Amino acid sequence: MRVKICGITNLQDALDAVDAGAHALGFVFYDKSLRYIDPLDARKIVDLLPPFVQSVGLFVNESSKHINDICKVSNMQLAQIIDDDNKTDFDNLNTKYIEVVRAKSKEDLIQLDENNFYLIDAFVEEFGGAGKRVALEWFENMDCSKFILAGGLTSSNLKELKDYNFFAVDVSSGVEVSKGKKDKEKMKEFIKAANEK
Repeated sequence: MRVKICGITNLQDALDAVDAGAHALGFVFYDKSLRYIDPLDARKIVDLLPPFVQSVGLFVNESSKHINDICKVSNMQLAQIIDDDNKTDFDNLNTKYIEVVRAKSKEDLIQLDENNFYLIDAFVEEFGGAGKRVALEWFENMDCSKFILAGGLTSSNLKELKDYNFFAVDVSSGVEVSKGKKDKEKMKEFIKAANEK
């Protein structure tokens, strides 16, 4: 199973995540987050990543121009977008993107376009890294092959996902020592568990 490690704030954590087997690294460009990283600092990390590791920028309620500008400066390959306030004009994005669905109920999942990929996270008042889990029963009898699951995942609960066909998992707080600082062993354990699923 593909794994994205989100909330990367420094080069060592990025390299440790890659060494552990991460397929993608997430950089938070939401300035109210404790995991926020300056776009130029993110660029310095991204430029040192090996091939086939995707860089993903996380944005919250931003204009398409802002997302385009930051992705260009930071060399992001994908924009992960929370657009609760309908500020993003997706037709004007220059960067490939994935929408984040902050699910409050199963109905939020049923109405999604089955042709698109989505990152599914549990709704919380704040944005990102709260460790709240989406109710797995919402996914029963659904095709999850284009869903990336986030929220409250750890190496110990990944086995609960085995009956679902999620495209990938996304983890932040579940592999941290503190907000913005990753734990190398936790990342290894998480990715190992994802590969065993």
